[in-house]
Amino acid sequence: MKLTRFGNVGNEKPAVVIDNIRYDVSGFGQDFTEDFFGNDGIKRLKVWVATNKSSLPVVDNAERWASCIARPSKIICIGLNYADHAAESNMALPKEPIIFFKSTTALVGPNDDLVIPKGSEKTDWEVELAVIIGKKTSYVSIEEALDYVAGYALHNDYSERAFQLERGGQWVKGKSCDTFAPLGPWLATIDEIPSTDDLRLWLTVNGKTYQDGSTKNLIFNVPFLVSYLSQFMTLLPGDIISTGTPAGVGLGQKPNPVYLKASDVVSLGIDGLGTSTQNAVAFNH
Repeated sequence: MKLTRFGNVGNEKPAVVIDNIRYDVSGFGQDFTEDFFGNDGIKRLKVWVATNKSSLPVVDNAERWASCIARPSKIICIGLNYADHAAESNMALPKEPIIFFKSTTALVGPNDDLVIPKGSEKTDWEVELAVIIGKKTSYVSIEEALDYVAGYALHNDYSERAFQLERGGQWVKGKSCDTFAPLGPWLATIDEIPSTDDLRLWLTVNGKTYQDGSTKNLIFNVPFLVSYLSQFMTLLPGDIISTGTPAGVGLGQKPNPVYLKASDVVSLGIDGLGTSTQNAVAFNH
């Protein structure tokens, strides 16, 4: 099943995607929140959709695609999780996963505008596979880790490199600006993506391909990451783990880095998880 949400900011409603058509499932009575995932929401929704399929309202194509889940308790990101990206960043391969957080206020819909932050000159892109947790998870083994995963989604882990790398402190400053976490178009439940071992992920800017990689090159794979993180913190239903990006980010371009500016168009996709497009606009508040 593919879970999505639609509607104007602050008034989003849950939906499912069936045969490329969005159907409004707000009649189910629950948005895609921590409570939904933590109380067998996916299983209950599947039964409800099967029973009510013939009467589900179709969502108008003009309706905004919202983030496929409501605001999670946390967005956890994994840095330098592809060897080629570590090399282009001139950083050593990590011996253990590099962990940082991204503010949940960065979360937006997959096709919402990217707002280049005030004072930014180094806004960069990162196509990533996002893992959405399905059950409260603590000290889980690698072998059992996928039992705690609800599904997967496409994520663009936008980064402001000067904020991230030149201003001291932790990376979170360069990762958490508003609109820096477009998620979706949908969450594909784990049965829809039987393996994450070789999913193609790609990204273009103004039609030029910059990233074209595969999850087969992950240094730390999905089961390991879920297990590893659960040794240090409780993962709650709906939490997002963004698993890292392959080579091709703006920071790594030779001979000179390439960064986003107003009017640029970023498109990205992952096998089975759809595509998204963000138009870059200048900060104007």
